[in-house]
Amino acid sequence: MQVNLLPALSDNYIFLLHEPKQNLAAVVDPADAQLVLRCLAKLGAELVAIFNTHHHMDHVGGNRQLISHFPKIRVYGGMEDRGRIPGQEVFLQEGDKVEFAGRVGEVLFVPGHTKGHIAYYFPPVEPGEAGELFCGDTLFAGGCGRLFEGTPTQMLNSLSKLSALPDHTRVWCAHEYTLKNLQFALTVNASNPDLQTRYAEVEKARDRREATIPSLLGVEKRTNPFLRWEDPSLQSAVNAKDPVQTFSRLRGMRDRF
Repeated sequence: MQVNLLPALSDNYIFLLHEPKQNLAAVVDPADAQLVLRCLAKLGAELVAIFNTHHHMDHVGGNRQLISHFPKIRVYGGMEDRGRIPGQEVFLQEGDKVEFAGRVGEVLFVPGHTKGHIAYYFPPVEPGEAGELFCGDTLFAGGCGRLFEGTPTQMLNSLSKLSALPDHTRVWCAHEYTLKNLQFALTVNASNPDLQTRYAEVEKARDRREATIPSLLGVEKRTNPFLRWEDPSLQSAVNAKDPVQTFSRLRGMRDRF
C-alpha cells in the first residue's frame, strides 16, 4: 500500500492510498475532489473507498463529487457522525476493521476534536515495518487538535490510545501545523534537547517548502507536549497538578499562541 500525500486548501493534507497490483485506490479525508481525481488519473487507478475521520468540511468537502465519478465507492466514517458526512454508508465504532490492498485497518474511537472522531491504524505487515496511522485532527506533528465538541478528558484519553501504538508508527495527520506547534512547544519545554533538534530540522524543511508529514510516533512521544502531560517539567511550566489539568492548560495556551 503506497501513500500519496496531496497538499490541499491552505494547509490540509489528503492521503491517497494506492494498491498498484490491482490499481485500486482509497482516499482519507478528501477535502478537494479535483486533487484526488488528478492523482487518480496520473496513476490510472480506480477509487473504491473514502475513509473519513470526522465531519468537518475541510475533510469531507470532496465526497459528493468523488461519489458522482465512482458510484460504487464505499464511504466510511464514525458511528457518531451519522448524518454529518456526505454519502456515508458505513458507520464505524471502536474495534471495527476496514480492509484495503490486503491490509486490515483497525478503527480507533478518538473523540475530543469532535464528538465522533475516529482514526484508522494499519499495523505493519512484516516485523520491523512501520504501521500507518491516519488520525485526522486528533494528533498533529508537535501538537493536537482543538476541542470543538469534546472535553480535555476525552482528548487526553484519545491521545493516550494513539500513544500506545508502536513507536515506529507513521503519523499521517491532516494539517501542516508542525512549525508553529513546535514554536509553541519550546515556550513550555525549551530545555528538551530532542525538541530543540526537531525544531531546527522542521524549520529547514519548511524553508525548503517540504512537508513535515508523516511524523513518527516515537518522535511525538519525545517532543510533543500534548503526549507528555505527566512530565514534571511541563506540569510545572503550566502550574498544573495532574495530567488532565496539564493537558487542559497546555491546550488553552496553544489556542492563544
